[in-house]
Amino acid sequence: MSTDFEYNFTSATGKKSIFVESIGMFGNFSGSDKEIIILPDGRIDLFFVQAEQGSFEVILMGLESGPKHRVITAGMYAYAVSFTPLGLEYILQLSIADMLNSARNLPHNFWDMKAENFQNIEIFQGYVNQKLNELIPEKIDQRKQKLFELIYSSKGEMGVAELSNKVGWSSRQINRYFNALLGVPLKTYCEILRFRSSLEHVALGKLFPELDFTDQSHFIKKIKKYAGALPKELSRNQNDRFVLLSVLKGG
Repeated sequence: MSTDFEYNFTSATGKKSIFVESIGMFGNFSGSDKEIIILPDGRIDLFFVQAEQGSFEVILMGLESGPKHRVITAGMYAYAVSFTPLGLEYILQLSIADMLNSARNLPHNFWDMKAENFQNIEIFQGYVNQKLNELIPEKIDQRKQKLFELIYSSKGEMGVAELSNKVGWSSRQINRYFNALLGVPLKTYCEILRFRSSLEHVALGKLFPELDFTDQSHFIKKIKKYAGALPKELSRNQNDRFVLLSVLKGG
């Protein structure tokens, strides 16, 4: 990715990783606006977006179910915490069921954030980790924890019926939980994770299915559904438009 567009995220570790995927920042430090395409990845992002001098707008993003075009204006930057669904439920204690492909503003004083918490990425990460330590619950529903462990370890490839059997939770109840929390059924969430995993292969120039897709045409159809582009176009990633893909390439 261009050095003018900075993207710096650190993965959560230990118990925090159950609730948070990563903490970091991104920004357009070039002299011109940058058009990007955001791709679905199954994360719930909390953005602290630079607004006026010394102040930040707090935005909670709903899940994305398709590609979304955005323009990052010159000089714009934001800090971010990317939550898992369990983090949404247990840390933020919110639902995004009514926010599919949209967002919601949170209070400016969320988590008692102050200007000094945004001096640099290290200070921001330190403060967020401190807040997470305060908010992480002692116990969570073990069925839910096991469910997400299976979903992530299988990269979304395990079917609803198999997940239900392994967790001991009916598929009807699981879907009710997903719809109430995220606004999508379990099958859709798993499809998004499969798409995200497929991007890892596309980023390496592998344009044929390596996950459990029926055939090449099915693979292309799913890529087009969630990216709005064919695998070959994604792989080229002209002008680093597909931000998630650029990150996976390590550029």
